[in-house]
Amino acid sequence: MSKSARHGSIRVAVRTVLGVAALSASAAAFSQQAGQAAPQLEGALEEVIVTGFKESLSLALDQKRAAIGAVDAIVAEDIADFPDLNLAESIQRVPGVSIARDAGEGRNISVRGLGPQFTRVRINGMEAMSANGGTDAAGGTNRDRSFDFNTFASELFNSITIRKTSAAEVEEGSLGATVDLRSGRPFDYDGFTVVTSAQASYNDIQEDVDPRGAFLISNTFADGRFGALFSVAYSERKLLDEGSSTVRWQAGPTGAFVPRIPRYDIYKHDQERLGLTGSLQWAPTDRTTISLDALHAKFEAQRDEIFLEAPGFSGNNRDTDPMSVRESVVDSSNTIVYGVFDNVDIRSEARHDELETDFTHLTLEGTHEFTDRVRLKGLVGYSEAEHDNPIQTTLLFDHDDVMGYTYDFRGNDRLPQITYGDIDVTDPASWRLSQVRLRPQSSENTFKTVSFDVAWDVTDVITLKGGPQYKKFEFDTTSLVRSNGTTSNQEGSLPGIPAGAVGSYSELVSISNNLNVANGTPTSWLIPDIDAAAAQFGLYDRSRFPLGIEPALGNNYNIEEEDTGGYLQADFNTFLFDRPLRANVGVRYVETKQTSSGFTFTSGAPLLTTVERTYSDTLPSLNVALDVTDQFVIRASAAKVMVRPNGGGGTAGLGILAPGSSVAINGANKTVTAGNPNLDPYRAKAYDLSFEWYFAEDSLLSLALFMKDINSFVQIIRATDDFGNNPLGLPDSVALAACGTAIPDPAQCLAGWQFALPTNTDGGDLKGFEISYQQPFSFLPGFLSNFGLILNYTGVESEIEYLSQTGALAAKEDLTGLSKSAYNATLYWEDEKFSARVSAAYRDEFLTTVPGRNGNDVEGTAETLSIDASSSFTVNDNLTITLEALNLTDQFQDQYVDSTGDRLSYYHHQGRQYLLGARYKF
Repeated sequence: MSKSARHGSIRVAVRTVLGVAALSASAAAFSQQAGQAAPQLEGALEEVIVTGFKESLSLALDQKRAAIGAVDAIVAEDIADFPDLNLAESIQRVPGVSIARDAGEGRNISVRGLGPQFTRVRINGMEAMSANGGTDAAGGTNRDRSFDFNTFASELFNSITIRKTSAAEVEEGSLGATVDLRSGRPFDYDGFTVVTSAQASYNDIQEDVDPRGAFLISNTFADGRFGALFSVAYSERKLLDEGSSTVRWQAGPTGAFVPRIPRYDIYKHDQERLGLTGSLQWAPTDRTTISLDALHAKFEAQRDEIFLEAPGFSGNNRDTDPMSVRESVVDSSNTIVYGVFDNVDIRSEARHDELETDFTHLTLEGTHEFTDRVRLKGLVGYSEAEHDNPIQTTLLFDHDDVMGYTYDFRGNDRLPQITYGDIDVTDPASWRLSQVRLRPQSSENTFKTVSFDVAWDVTDVITLKGGPQYKKFEFDTTSLVRSNGTTSNQEGSLPGIPAGAVGSYSELVSISNNLNVANGTPTSWLIPDIDAAAAQFGLYDRSRFPLGIEPALGNNYNIEEEDTGGYLQADFNTFLFDRPLRANVGVRYVETKQTSSGFTFTSGAPLLTTVERTYSDTLPSLNVALDVTDQFVIRASAAKVMVRPNGGGGTAGLGILAPGSSVAINGANKTVTAGNPNLDPYRAKAYDLSFEWYFAEDSLLSLALFMKDINSFVQIIRATDDFGNNPLGLPDSVALAACGTAIPDPAQCLAGWQFALPTNTDGGDLKGFEISYQQPFSFLPGFLSNFGLILNYTGVESEIEYLSQTGALAAKEDLTGLSKSAYNATLYWEDEKFSARVSAAYRDEFLTTVPGRNGNDVEGTAETLSIDASSSFTVNDNLTITLEALNLTDQFQDQYVDSTGDRLSYYHHQGRQYLLGARYKF
């Protein structure tokens, strides 16, 4: 089925559902009694204990209605019981929010078409950045400003607030949204509280049962003046992740496109997640509250990546005999969709990663009311995220010059038939060891924050707010590879290891029966046994296999930012034509002192260079909310916003700010990258207009219009060319030294390099709308009155000018990470005993790289539709039984290259997940 056809059928369904929503809203409005109470004002809400999905929706809707700007909220259904197991998957239910997954669970979020690097996340009022290590297809190690939500168990939090518009009192750094995560505090609950839960999780591909559990205890003392809370959440998860990939496609021997590395893949994940929270609160007087909150999360994982592949198509055949095409079929996009080839080098690859992320977050917050009209709030905080990948080991078995190798994408353009001539890929005699890769790496980021806010109710109409803020952010990342003290790639050097006779350190693997592999394709093959090889050959003996930064300088750098600023804001609570009007207007000023350090290989050694610069921003904002009637609210917002430079969601990360350059070999990829410490931030003007009709109790029908005028953009200029044409003027000797033993042939070494250089461009406009509908069907009779429906649809478009290596216009395309269409739908049923719901989340395709590499115009990710279900039965006031099912359609992750060719890049699935559990409240 074509992409346009796939999109069309889903969009028709969306429009049909939204039509039903409008009819339901009209019916309920006519049945509504006239005397509905006016909404509460912002800040008037108190903490309440919520029980049930319907009540959590009601409280979240109250928060949205009371706000001045565009705000959405998610509230825990009960104590330590969030609506979804993964925070990102909960947030995706909010209009305008889409997620990106890694290993089958939500990792990052995008808001209103803007990628995760444009969304700022705060925990208990302080900015934080959690970073994990993912598969290469999911972005690898997070070195960007994006937040990895899969670090945390959702049970640690009791509310999430998504702020889509800016106000002066909220610190800068967001173009998409500011997301506030809030963990539990003892004053949230009524005295002594204990809750525990346990679940058993089963995946239909992995076919293992994994445990998941949580515990919370909280109490108050001294007549409610002091409180303490502690919670813990733990889970284990094993996952089998299978599919096919090509990395990309490029021009082959005949000029038509061939896959760079056609292959089948097996990923094995073994994860443990531990989360701890603690909170102490003290109210020495009725006017003073002091809160100390601590959160610690540890995410440990082991991952094995296994491939049977043909790297010879990427142009790196080791033998002097070039690959040749015996026969082929070329389609209308100039793609060889079927071919028989000779002199093809094939490979069996095994990679083992051990990863750990430790996240620690501490905040001390105090509030004091000097008088009934003057209030002070202070916050001091520290946040640290340490990601360590001490083991990243890859061994390669090769066989050169295979005759009669075939691939065939005609029957299935995502799961091709691949054969390997007359080679038995399960026979140790068919293979020899060709490379040993050792690539440990790490990243660490810290935030230190101090802020004070003073509020003065000048009159009953006007409140003045203001205060200073100081924030220091530091990011440090390291990467080691095998090294002899030069930039020369040493991964093809095998000291003391016989290249042949691999039987003593090899094992057989097989693809499961859950992947529809084409007939004739080998589903079992021999791979390197990394543990056995490490034991036999001392792979982790640094004297035998020395490591250094020299061949990986681009991933060794440090970025520091000191942000000093403050804000002034006036809040208004008045009437316009006898209708309630709420507004705030203000300005925030911030000065950023940036210090960037990075390496360049000069005079035979790495040279560390440090560059300092300072820039400032003045950011005015205006938010207005008018209650036109007791049921109808109009909101309008305008602001200047900024986001500090980042890697655009790509693997470059914050390295784009580091001075220096790097020439590196990574498998079949030959790259030249450079940083630019003088990059300006992303800067934009943001406008928002929304119409909200609260037509019945706990019900909403709304339309929001938004626009971002992005006038300062950061683009990574990408090009593919021979090294001699590199834009930095580097001599060929630099490339030849980097190729080393990995690509010994000079002609092959100097051909087909990828260049990536960051620069500021003019950007462009982003425009969109959100339609949202929410309603319990209490107006229906009997059994039907327990149903309810939540629907939202987001449409976004943008036009960004992407430049070529020469500075000329290369393309006008969507912003990377932007899905033009997205929707969420939840149908639920709930009474006092039983609750059930089914949810669907759709995200349209989006671009990841513009222009694309290797002659492809773009690179992107295809549309996804995920369906989940959840149910619970309340046995009594203490015990609840739960059953959940995730990814019921076993949605594949589908990445492609080229808008016309729609060529396979990555196509994987992780199966369905089922969880049976119980919660008990004392």
